[in-house]
Amino acid sequence: MSLRTRFSPAWIGIDLGTSGCRAVAIDDAGRELASARTCLAEPLSPAPGHYEQDPELWWRAVLDTLTQLGSALTDREPVALCLDATSATLLLATPDGEPCGPALMYNDRRASAEAAAIDRAAPANSPARGPSASLAKLVRLRGQYPHGNAALALHQADWVIGRLTGRYGISDWNNALKLGYDAERLRWPDWVSALIPEGVRLPRIVAPGDPIGPLVTRLANRLGWPSTVRVLAGTTDSTAAVIAAGAQQPGDAVTCLGSTLVLKILSERPVTASAYGIYSHRFGDAWLVGGASNSGGAVLRRFFSDAEIVSLSRDIDPERPSGLDYYPLIGSGERFPRNDPELAPRLSPRPSEPRDFLHGLLEGIARIEAEGYARLAELGAPLPRRIASIGGGAANPTWTAMRTRILGIPVMSAEHRDAAYGAALLALRRSGD
Repeated sequence: MSLRTRFSPAWIGIDLGTSGCRAVAIDDAGRELASARTCLAEPLSPAPGHYEQDPELWWRAVLDTLTQLGSALTDREPVALCLDATSATLLLATPDGEPCGPALMYNDRRASAEAAAIDRAAPANSPARGPSASLAKLVRLRGQYPHGNAALALHQADWVIGRLTGRYGISDWNNALKLGYDAERLRWPDWVSALIPEGVRLPRIVAPGDPIGPLVTRLANRLGWPSTVRVLAGTTDSTAAVIAAGAQQPGDAVTCLGSTLVLKILSERPVTASAYGIYSHRFGDAWLVGGASNSGGAVLRRFFSDAEIVSLSRDIDPERPSGLDYYPLIGSGERFPRNDPELAPRLSPRPSEPRDFLHGLLEGIARIEAEGYARLAELGAPLPRRIASIGGGAANPTWTAMRTRILGIPVMSAEHRDAAYGAALLALRRSGD
């Protein structure tokens, strides 16, 4: 009998990104018990538009992070673990999980020729279209390795979960979306199967949070955890962040105010519009519809430091319109909520007072947010009934009040904004299934 069985349970979420790994442990009420983080070296860029990373770096970061977390959970017994990672980061591996080479990262765009061939076969609105999608990367990677050898197509989350359980070749609805999986019909479409090179095996797809298997014994022993810890199917980082923010019902929306402006809303039905970069992740019995503008925090940081934004925001009256009509962009081109590759930034006239200029920028981004949710509703998603904010801009109370005025619905800063916390919540909710 384990000496830890007298301890209270804990559920663990891991968020694996490109620059670091973070883990969070929560109790059965969703309260955070402990957290840990390990930094990762930035992906290599051997050529413009090429971004790759050694999967073994991910594994070392996960091990280091779980070791730190385990040291902080001396009075808790982990029950289940769930992991999220970057969408469309893909590698090929042998059937026993040995990487065939570096993984191509989510923003790698070298597979342009492969994407052109996929575009001729894929439906017009498929998320698997484009050189940064998982499917084009799969075809590209297969051309670099011997065709006589069997290989598994695995996303970042799939491969790490394989290392945790010893079971490879499994993915989830969310990670498999850009590989061409039909999350509405829950199957691989025939057109995808026809494009897969000989010797490559597509993963078996399960729902996020479905049980994969127990933690491998040697790892459980190393961490001092019981061998009964269940590892669950993962999800993407953006989906985990939405779970963390508390979205549960259709009409619940989440705005990420990061370098770009990303909108997500729960819908009873999927919405897809490739012209606007809009696609839907299956989210339990609902759908998570999303779009991303090129506007966002990167524009603010072009003109102001973080400290200046905080200081100047204190002197802005969020209930008073700025009188400026800005469309803040770093450069020309927008996809959502307007599909216009030639759309130029609109940042004039520029007031002499920095506070007034910042006021106009914040207001302009808020208007883009309002236009974005209107566009999603026009295409079939519900209008938002409330918006939870995540990302760096969520901590700005002036901007939150301004956005509430412009959108005309409740806007709040999410209590939990960490994708690792969302993964832990998914583990808690699904571990009893």
